[in-house]
Amino acid sequence: MRQETIGGLTVRMAGGTDGHGSGNGPLVILLHGFGAPGDDLVPLRPYLDAPHGTRFAFPVGPLSLSMGFGESRAWWMLDLDRIAKDREAGRPRDLSHEVPKGLAEAREKILTLLHDLGHRGGADPKKTVLGGFSQGAMLACDVALRSPRPLAGLVLLSGTLVSQREWEPLMPKRKGLRVLQSHGTQDPLLPYGQAERLRDLLKGAGMVVDWISFRGGHEIPDMVLGRLSTFLRTALAG
Repeated sequence: MRQETIGGLTVRMAGGTDGHGSGNGPLVILLHGFGAPGDDLVPLRPYLDAPHGTRFAFPVGPLSLSMGFGESRAWWMLDLDRIAKDREAGRPRDLSHEVPKGLAEAREKILTLLHDLGHRGGADPKKTVLGGFSQGAMLACDVALRSPRPLAGLVLLSGTLVSQREWEPLMPKRKGLRVLQSHGTQDPLLPYGQAERLRDLLKGAGMVVDWISFRGGHEIPDMVLGRLSTFLRTALAG
């Protein structure tokens, strides 16, 4: 694995022809969630069975948080006090009508990353899978819907529906796109029902959604990793 700056972001590269992200093979970009260390998703790499030569990119969110334990990064800030009060009151989090402050800036950083990976690393957009976990999944979905770049697939792990008024009209432009979406039925942070709403909108717009419902919380269980491997082999085949 190697670490470098690409598109203004710190990125850890793995896989490829040398285990450090070299070569011109398919590309998988995975974005971590809010409050996670920048290398949070890197340990998933050995469990993902992708086509030979596939490269993996793990960008680090641009925002550094003071959460009292180790490195904590984010793509945009959250109102943690509001989240805590909603949980105490038993109010489910419906973010579908919200456009997160900072999402646009984060989107531009990932678009720049995609451009630079293509320019410097020869990443073919048609052989690129973009995805993420939680906040990273929301960002990946936003980028996929707003960018005209081709994609081989979109991976949404424990994400949710935001910016519905803006997202929904854009979805038909991605008709036929392969999507893997997973969510735990007992997720205490992002309600299961909101993930189902996102799934239904994506399917209704003509995307091919591989939906994984699991009994669990805000996490990525082994069964999801197995399905993700199958998804990558299919999306990046040929």
